Amino acid sequence: SSGLPKPSFGHLTQPFDTPEFHKLYRVVPIRKVHSLSITWALPPQEQYYRVKPLHYISWLVGHEGKGSVLSFLRKKFWALALYGGNGETGFEQNSTYSIFSISVTLTDEGYKHFYEVAHVVFQYLKMLQKRGPDKRIWEEIQKIEANEFHYQEQTDPVDYVESLCENMQLFQKEDFLTGDQLLFEYKPEV
Repeated sequence: SSGLPKPSFGHLTQPFDTPEFHKLYRVVPIRKVHSLSITWALPPQEQYYRVKPLHYISWLVGHEGKGSVLSFLRKKFWALALYGGNGETGFEQNSTYSIFSISVTLTDEGYKHFYEVAHVVFQYLKMLQKRGPDKRIWEEIQKIEANEFHYQEQTDPVDYVESLCENMQLFQKEDFLTGDQLLFEYKPEV
């Protein structure tokens, strides 16, 4: 270690503050697929790695059971799949911003109704916002992540060392091994 502090770009607070980002873009795909992606640029979340607020939200958004966004959209024959989250790569999460995306794979019928699909997604997020965080759900995610951590398959040593080196840039010393996977603290205000 060089002993130098890691560079921070936190002073660049509004990287996406441009009219180009508040728009709907239609892109003609190469193969026949209809996908709706909604992306938010949020304040940086990496300092909350012990709470993992984006993981909590993506868990709820990506839920497929009764009462979920996807089950509603499937009933209307508008969607086949839905994914929400933050890829935790340097592009999606850094000291300047965090990206949160929701992507919906649409049917032909869903493509005709993509404004309504977007509306449903926003309504669901509004409902989550109104309800506020739920400790029971957070603890359920915490348990599942802990199980996955304890029973994970052995990874390639080179990949493991590489991910540890990345973790050393992001987490406190005691969390180098676990910081990217485990949830430690329930903080509803975060």
